[in-house]
Amino acid sequence: MRTVSPLISGSLAMVLALAAGACSRGEAVQPAPASDRGGANAIVPVATATVVDKAVPLQLSTIGTAEAYSNVAVRAQLTGELTAVLFKEGEDVRKGQVLFTLDRRPLEAALRQAKANLARDEAQAANARSSAARYQDLADRGIATKEQIDQTRTAAAALEATVGADRATVENATVQLAYATISAPLSGRTGALQVHEGNLVRANDTTPLVLINQITPIYVGFGIPESRLPALKQYLARGTVKVEALAPNDPGEPSRGAITFVDNAVDQSTGMIKIKAMFPNSARHLWPGQFANVVVTLTTDAHAIVVPTPAVQSGQQGQYVFVVKRDQTVELRPVTVARATDIETVIEKGLTPGETIVTDGQLRLIPGSRVSVKSGPGAKTTP
Repeated sequence: MRTVSPLISGSLAMVLALAAGACSRGEAVQPAPASDRGGANAIVPVATATVVDKAVPLQLSTIGTAEAYSNVAVRAQLTGELTAVLFKEGEDVRKGQVLFTLDRRPLEAALRQAKANLARDEAQAANARSSAARYQDLADRGIATKEQIDQTRTAAAALEATVGADRATVENATVQLAYATISAPLSGRTGALQVHEGNLVRANDTTPLVLINQITPIYVGFGIPESRLPALKQYLARGTVKVEALAPNDPGEPSRGAITFVDNAVDQSTGMIKIKAMFPNSARHLWPGQFANVVVTLTTDAHAIVVPTPAVQSGQQGQYVFVVKRDQTVELRPVTVARATDIETVIEKGLTPGETIVTDGQLRLIPGSRVSVKSGPGAKTTP
């Protein structure tokens, strides 16, 4: 008869005691349910969606900055006292509208003096011409000498030149007087007024009197990666490119415009190429210097195979989806993705419209797993 060693018998007694204690507390270990273990025989709850065929635009999304269509820094072209400001800062002005006036009195006096000098010299020139004509008549009768004729002709020519200089002085004084009235060179919106009435302004001062921005229409500048440039050029040549821009916090409809400029070089530091689009901006949703969300629609694919992005999984062999078959089992289907967003993915190859795919619960699935659809196509409603 075999004997049990004291060490083994003690260990066995301890195990029995622990088991008895667990049973007394109602803590007996239960096996995990089959649905938690997974496998082909487990029924896994999943969410599903249907593969659809629909029109999907091919788009580029980026951030741009609005730029004034044109802008002018208005400066005085002569030195003088600013006598009047004829607009309110921040308001719209039209081309040719008078904005400022300078002190005209010194300029008017200079113009009157120039005109007086012109009248005096014109009178002297007329007298010189008459004298030259008389001496020529006397010379024809042999009374005047050739020297006298030359002197009178020279005097008349000199006075004619003086009259020409006087006319130029009058024209210059007229222009200077016109500079005393400063008009808007373009239609646009004025900025902050830099110099107020009563101040002395200087010709071509570094500080402008006011800055005018033309904002209707308006540009939006943005950049795209150089890798997308060939596609952009291709669709621009077809005339299918559309551009939309909207300020980040603007609840309204996006503005629609057209690309008018593609830079002639790629920025080597960023790998981006600058693009400009022009927008009518009649509602003035865009403002110079403002950031805007820009969406460039290159074209629209009329028949794209589309699935929700969460349905597409990635594995060692590439991307795949689980397709729900009629017998409520799943098939692992490799797919080729054409392009994707956070919401939708366009499938180039691997699926057909109308198929049901799993969008949630894939981590518990293996090929052949039986599923129970909790939401989406095929879900059973509880009465």
